[in-house]
Amino acid sequence: MHEEEYIAGKHSVTEALKSGRTINKVWIAENAQKHLTGPIIAEAKKAGVVIQMVDKRKLDQMVEGVQHQGVVAQVAAYHYVEVEDILAQAEAKGETPFLILLDEIEDPHNLGSILRTADCTGAHGVVIPKRRSAGLTATVSKTSAGAVEYVPVAKVTNLVQTMQQLKDRGVWIVGTDVTATQDIYEADVFNLPIALVIGNENKGMGRLVRENCDMLYKLPMAGQINSLNASVAAGIFMYEVVRRRRG
Repeated sequence: MHEEEYIAGKHSVTEALKSGRTINKVWIAENAQKHLTGPIIAEAKKAGVVIQMVDKRKLDQMVEGVQHQGVVAQVAAYHYVEVEDILAQAEAKGETPFLILLDEIEDPHNLGSILRTADCTGAHGVVIPKRRSAGLTATVSKTSAGAVEYVPVAKVTNLVQTMQQLKDRGVWIVGTDVTATQDIYEADVFNLPIALVIGNENKGMGRLVRENCDMLYKLPMAGQINSLNASVAAGIFMYEVVRRRRG
């Protein structure tokens, strides 16, 4: 992966600069508010990054549909890690592995939100499939409020194979599914090494992925609408893991 990507917005660009990611250039809108752009210009100068002042319309064209707040940066493409790297990171921290597996999450806003929560809950990494899945883009970066710079993401060819590899390493695969018989609050595995599987926004988990889970849990639903946004559901599951591990 060597292509270049654009990231936009004050938070995304600031976090990218702070995390030491390779940034090739920063564009600032000429009429942008100084209190927004001042700190970024200072950080960019410190890092020796080229800064160019341009008309706001140029930025609108560069990152169509993204709220850029007058700041866009061109960065080297995201560096995906291997699943092994995620497990090694947990080991280095002396922590019980906690991974998030995303089965075809298509909406970049959902992926961004999940990365943000993964960062907050101390998850060691996120695994996404190469096909039919949102990848790390400007929109994801913006939605994640910079978390994309800190949460390792692995991109795998076959999610089911990856689940098997994790099982061989002693990781339990926990699926989230609205049709599960047990609810999350009855779960007793969250202190063990786990990989939490979150299914597609509309279809949920694929059949093979579901069949390869060690256990399935649902969130209790009281309302008339029997579903939650995928990233909200993922967040509740992740925080339940945190709560159990602290207890």
